[in-house]
Amino acid sequence: MITWGISGNSHDAALAVFTDDGLEFASHSERFSGLKNDAHLNNKLIEYAKQWGEPEEVVWYERPGLKTLRQLRAGQGFGYWQKNNIKTYLKNYGIDCPINYIGHHRSHAAGGYYTSGLSAATIMVVDSMGEFDTLTIWDAVDTTLKCIYKQSYPHSIGLWYSAMTQRIGLKPQEDEYILMGMAAYGDPKRFEQEILDEFFYPMTEKVRPKVKLRHNLHRGCMWWRQDLNTPQDIMDIAAAVQSIYTHILNYVSKWARQKSPSGDLVLMGGCALNCAANGTIRDDWNKVWIMPNPGDSGSAIGAVLAHKSQWMDLDHMFMGYNIEGDYPVEEVLQELLTNGICGVANGRAEFGPRAFGHRSLLADPRGADIKDRVNNIKQRQLFRPFAPAVLEEHAKDYFEGHVNPFMQYTSTCTDPGLPAITHGDGTSRVQTVSANESVGFRKLLERWYEETGCPILLNTSLNIKGKPIVNDELDATQFAKHYGVKVFCKAAATK
Repeated sequence: MITWGISGNSHDAALAVFTDDGLEFASHSERFSGLKNDAHLNNKLIEYAKQWGEPEEVVWYERPGLKTLRQLRAGQGFGYWQKNNIKTYLKNYGIDCPINYIGHHRSHAAGGYYTSGLSAATIMVVDSMGEFDTLTIWDAVDTTLKCIYKQSYPHSIGLWYSAMTQRIGLKPQEDEYILMGMAAYGDPKRFEQEILDEFFYPMTEKVRPKVKLRHNLHRGCMWWRQDLNTPQDIMDIAAAVQSIYTHILNYVSKWARQKSPSGDLVLMGGCALNCAANGTIRDDWNKVWIMPNPGDSGSAIGAVLAHKSQWMDLDHMFMGYNIEGDYPVEEVLQELLTNGICGVANGRAEFGPRAFGHRSLLADPRGADIKDRVNNIKQRQLFRPFAPAVLEEHAKDYFEGHVNPFMQYTSTCTDPGLPAITHGDGTSRVQTVSANESVGFRKLLERWYEETGCPILLNTSLNIKGKPIVNDELDATQFAKHYGVKVFCKAAATK
């Protein structure tokens, strides 16, 4: 049986291919179309997926009828029923087979739980919204997932976070991570109470974790405090938003922990990408698992796992387009030793928002000017640091706090000689690399350590500003030409 899991028709479309042997392929549509956060499937993506055969069934990541009802209640106009006719939508791409519909939050929950390796867990799903759900808590035992609490639209901390992202001049549903980074440079106390009073009802309920908003923020909150627009105002607002979100996440987590028979947590939904907040709840639980692609695109996998009640080992995210050839370890090493910066595009592309060494821009983390050089290449705000990739066995020598292979937590960097990978608050979003993960990237780190005595490389995604992460050989060549940076693809440099 060939099963395709699909998320899309909203934002960041994705497709996953399952055969009787398990997951064969998963990718974002944007990687094939070149359109950042592409909402729709792409014909090149579909043709690539067909190398494993035509789909015999499709599993869709949400229930379109319920979604249409919510959209109508939100006053978004008519025509959504036609837009959400998924059978017709898929036929436009030549896909005509039975369709199974899974609830949005159930897809999230299953994607996390069935990849966690846990036989029982409490699941928290936090996002902007599914059909109606915005925050759900689940009990999971064996293959049974039971929702024990839900919060519904318009009361959504994810929607509020996105609205505040827009309020400070960033793009909602895309730039939330920039707000999270800006928070380190602001004073949260300046606007924290004012924002709480304006947007939230008091969170005093003890029976269940009610988080209720005073406003429906579906169309944003650009009306709030239009007089606050200086750079420091913006930083202070960002700091307050991050502080409030962290407080709410902890509030919900503590309630869930009291109800948890297992003491283990699975955290899912787009809000699970907030690595600064994730670490603050980690110590409340025995074990915590966050699927490395916890947002809507990851539900291309989650929907299928929910449909099949199927367990899946997930120790890496290299699931996408394949650039064949040996990892160019020595070529990359020499370029880093000579010029301090280069790109690499090799092997299966990462599925998710982060690059883990197969579609990466790499740099020496020790130079005082490295952060500015890389930010200038990527045309990012100069305050933004980069993630360190570190040999797993050396992580504790440089970082205090929680670390893992998927950059899901922030930890304190204890080495002052690594400014390029250290944020304004002294933290880093760490990627550990073990011998069980990417063989090529691991070997590169080992060789870098042998040559420099430093077990760390700066690692950021290989993408042009406003574009998706590099997918194929042509993308890699275009990146090299656009920025004048060597990119090693198929063990040959392009520039």
